[in-house]
Amino acid sequence: MDTAAGRVTSFAEMLTRLEGERLTDWITEAMTPGPPGISTLAAGLNSDYDAVHAALTTAWNSGPLEGTVNRTKMLKRQMSGRAGFALLPRRVLPA
Repeated sequence: MDTAAGRVTSFAEMLTRLEGERLTDWITEAMTPGPPGISTLAAGLNSDYDAVHAALTTAWNSGPLEGTVNRTKMLKRQMSGRAGFALLPRRVLPA
C-alpha cells in the first residue's frame, strides 16, 4: 500500500508541477512489479507517450475550450424537447 501511495503521490506532483522530464523515470519505476493498477496506468501512459509528454511540458491548456463545450452540452440538455434548433444558436452565441 505504501508503494502504491508513493507512486500516486509522485505522479500527482508531476502533474501539478508540469514536470514532463520525470515521465520516463516514473513510467519505468511504475512498470516494476507492484500494485497492478499502477503498472496498468504506466503501460497506458507509455503507449501514448508523446501526447502525455507534450501535455506535461507545454504551456497550452484546453480548459477554456472544454468549459465552452460543457456549457453548450448543458444548454442542449436543458432545451431537449422544449425548443427547436433555431433557439440553440441564440443561447450559445454571445449577444
